[in-house]
Amino acid sequence: MIKKIAIYGKGGIGKSTTVANLSATWASEDLKCLVIGCDPKADTTRTLYGRRIPTVVNTLKNNRNPEKEDLVFEGFKNTLCVESGGPEPGVGCAGRGVIVAMKRLEKMDIFDEDLDVVVYDVLGDVVCGGFSVPLREKYADEVLIVTSGEYMSLYAANNIVRGVKKLKGNLSGIICNCRNVENEEEIVNEFAKKIGTHVIGTIHRSNLIQDAELDAKTVVEKYPESDEALEYSNLASNIMNNENVSIPEPMDDEEFEEFFKSFI
Repeated sequence: MIKKIAIYGKGGIGKSTTVANLSATWASEDLKCLVIGCDPKADTTRTLYGRRIPTVVNTLKNNRNPEKEDLVFEGFKNTLCVESGGPEPGVGCAGRGVIVAMKRLEKMDIFDEDLDVVVYDVLGDVVCGGFSVPLREKYADEVLIVTSGEYMSLYAANNIVRGVKKLKGNLSGIICNCRNVENEEEIVNEFAKKIGTHVIGTIHRSNLIQDAELDAKTVVEKYPESDEALEYSNLASNIMNNENVSIPEPMDDEEFEEFFKSFI
């Protein structure tokens, strides 16, 4: 059975880094992964492929009948990489690119290949119907939310929970991507409990991860024996073995404010 996961979170919180390193971990375990970047920045797969790849949206502008190899690129350990892309900032709907990409990949039977894991990297702080596509159209079976213990990151996570609940989606847990905030892990753990889920894994802040990214590699590829790679390996295992799935219950804004202030 294919594991189909949508990973959401505030812009800049580390979703793409998380998605790439998880995929690199699974690929290293001989699992066949398809990674679809749904962020208009189109940088999800850069560290898997070694450089930026052409986006589906831009490719279709110049070629109405592309071949599979024009849209799907093989990266680290044969990971299949796709970037949906979108319009330039301020021009058109960014989420539209996600819709276009999904329909085109479906038409090309990409999802019918012999896959073990499909991962969607989805921007979570843009109010646009296109970004709910992986969940709304049932391309993904479960959601993971990446957050730190920072106010705006948790606020965005709570808003994502609203969307997950509205779409009757399955939330499999929270990934704590640490920013070295005081009491960070406690805050994120309590947040998870409040919304009816759990922290499925924690990634601690590290310069080694950024060093690998500067070289267009995941830390799993560049530093496979590192503690950082081990954290991603543990997270990947937790996700694969997780049975704690729920339709979450978001906090209202006033409740969220009180919750966050209780840690100040």
